[in-house]
Amino acid sequence: MSKNAARYVCQECAAVYSKWNGQCTECSAWNSLIQENIPQTTPKGMSGKKGRAIELVPLKGQSEKPPRLVSGINEFDRTTGGGLVAGSALLVGGDPGVGKSTILLQVAAALSKQVAVAYISGEESIDQLRLRADRLAVTDASVQLAAATSVRDIATTLEGSGAPKVVIIDSIQTMFVDNIESAPGTVSQVRTSAQELIRLAKRQGFCVILVGHVTKEGAIAGPRVLEHMVDTVLYFEGERSHQFRILRAVKNRFGATDEIGVFEMGDAGLGEVENPSALFLSDRNTQVSGACVFAGLEGTRPVLVEIQSLISPSQLATPRRAVVGWDSSRLAMLMAVLDTRCGLALGGGDVYLNVAGGLRITEPAADLAVVASLISSLSGVPLPPETIFFGEVGLSGEVRPVAHTDVRLKEATKLGFMNAVIPTQRAKNKQTLRDHGLNIQEVEHVAEIAARFGPKSENAVQELRVDSGKS
Repeated sequence: MSKNAARYVCQECAAVYSKWNGQCTECSAWNSLIQENIPQTTPKGMSGKKGRAIELVPLKGQSEKPPRLVSGINEFDRTTGGGLVAGSALLVGGDPGVGKSTILLQVAAALSKQVAVAYISGEESIDQLRLRADRLAVTDASVQLAAATSVRDIATTLEGSGAPKVVIIDSIQTMFVDNIESAPGTVSQVRTSAQELIRLAKRQGFCVILVGHVTKEGAIAGPRVLEHMVDTVLYFEGERSHQFRILRAVKNRFGATDEIGVFEMGDAGLGEVENPSALFLSDRNTQVSGACVFAGLEGTRPVLVEIQSLISPSQLATPRRAVVGWDSSRLAMLMAVLDTRCGLALGGGDVYLNVAGGLRITEPAADLAVVASLISSLSGVPLPPETIFFGEVGLSGEVRPVAHTDVRLKEATKLGFMNAVIPTQRAKNKQTLRDHGLNIQEVEHVAEIAARFGPKSENAVQELRVDSGKS
């Protein structure tokens, strides 16, 4: 008869300890160790019994593309790579209240016109789900609802020939397996529940969508292995104060990664934004210094967004650095480049950087736009209207070319921009650039940007230093 042995498992990184500690030594998280009881069994290796031989096949061969279920919500279908794949598992994460349940109920209602869809909630009752459906005006959809948390009951319900083709589990942290002696939401329960649901989806051939809670750092709560188990990982980004929501694919075995879908939160739920560039630039003021338009690329979609910066004399011993929508360490690097390579004193003032619209930029192509924005804010000179910037900046101040220049310029032309400041291109690409009809200025070093848009004399730089010293 087996005895129950106690172990302590970190809820952040899944590290296992024999006794409780205040801090996890693996991920440095405090008060994250929770006791879990597991049956103590004698470990057994492989006996002398032989296994069956595995068939090996050549790399080259005929493979069919998996059929997809297209919801008709273009932004969602774009993010998933063209629709849902039968037998696949998707993990959707996001902050509380960002709209995960809302968008998935809308997707379920759209897919129910083609196939059978089941929405199983472990957090809300049937009445609460119906109230949300009434608000979204999807009560006529033939979506099957259930409120359950037992994985065994769910598996029994979904087995058989009449199983739905799409199953939504909201959320995976509320599910539990009854033969594991730990509370729902713990590492063992989350991992085992997800494993059983994914195995069932692969066997029955339906698509399962798992909703995952996120930690305060923004990562999906539970073991990291959860993201490795599923086929697609989607993050729902956005601030509650902003009406824009970004659905971003960070992993997709059936499509491109870093693909985004843009939605706008309204009274009737989440609406699609077909042209996010025009939306992000709708309230732009061209007469303000420190505002620069960046031609970015999110997955396969070009997106134009405004980068805003503000430099003011600091009243603190350590100047403030506030960054929203970009990497703060990369901002510090660019400020060091401008100080060392161009002689611009940015370190003495408070620096604020914001990406308008709630979008988060990760690609290094935004370096040149950030540099132009900082120089414009320092000098007080607005950048030329109808001008876009993009390019990567190195530590020596050189401006390096980036990928998909043609796509970025084409998007700028479509939105009515007239000028573009870009890295120096190769000779074979110069003719292609002229075809867009833009006035293109190629730069090799950030000093060219500083000479054109920076302070007209050393007095402007000296004034900022004097003001910072007085404070």
